[in-house]
Amino acid sequence: MTRVAAVDCGTNSIRLLVADANPRTGELLELDRRMTIVRLGQGVDRTGRLAPEALERTFAACREYADVIKEHGAERLRFVATSASRDAENRDEFVRGVMDVLGVEPEVITGDQEAEFSFTGATKELTGRADLVRPFLVVDIGGGSTEFVVGDDHVRAARSVDVGCVRMTERHLVRDGVVSDPPAEEQIAAIRADVEAALDLVEETVPLREAHTLVGLAGSVTTVSAIAQDLPEYDSAAIHHSRISHDRVREITERLLHSTHAERATIPSMHPGRVDVIGAGALVLLAIMERIGAREVVVSEHDILDGIAWSVA
Repeated sequence: MTRVAAVDCGTNSIRLLVADANPRTGELLELDRRMTIVRLGQGVDRTGRLAPEALERTFAACREYADVIKEHGAERLRFVATSASRDAENRDEFVRGVMDVLGVEPEVITGDQEAEFSFTGATKELTGRADLVRPFLVVDIGGGSTEFVVGDDHVRAARSVDVGCVRMTERHLVRDGVVSDPPAEEQIAAIRADVEAALDLVEETVPLREAHTLVGLAGSVTTVSAIAQDLPEYDSAAIHHSRISHDRVREITERLLHSTHAERATIPSMHPGRVDVIGAGALVLLAIMERIGAREVVVSEHDILDGIAWSVA
């Protein structure tokens, strides 16, 4: 077993996994897994730069994670940065800050690399399941981008598109600096049009409709699962490998898009950092399910973070 640490820094959140990994047996023993909403991608779609306050929130989380990594004595660390830091003009400032705190350079990976990690993390423990028919379509709905991967034991095709819950919220639901509460129908339609256009691009290279099992990853999907199950609080064990029907996803998406900030904030399983972006994230999931005719989505708590850990091991 090798003790490894993996950090995934996305547009909306930064996450840490410390685990003992055995590549020969496929066993990944989780020691610590945590997530912090830092909204690194705040305003990036509009300004092209990482905001100073967003950088400071991210560095504060890194300092916390450095203590956890030291406490567990991880032998290796890999830090992967995704959409927001890939797009920003001042990403060098981000890189320097992370190196100062954690001692490693964040790897600003491509969308294709992001998709590969997501697929490995999500499907490694699903491949032996008799009740799940391959090929899988793994969909990782992030803050700035969404990754689509079709594969069996290995990736067959993958593509990343700039459609995520934060990006769609900032692009279409913000007026005069404030998120619409609730959004107007034309704003919702604008998100849907962006997602449909992105799906057209994906289908140019990824055979979405050939997949038999849809696997959904990341906070928008896991939060929809928590709502579908009426969980009194966020419960990873209950969410992991849960299944949500298309009808239930549609019902929840409609509810989220037509509710106010205050109403969404009262949902017991809702992380405060997702209150304003969950409607857009749920709509991305719904549009994907309708495009491929999926009757359900299998929800996984294991995703790009687990894939990064395996790459270190």
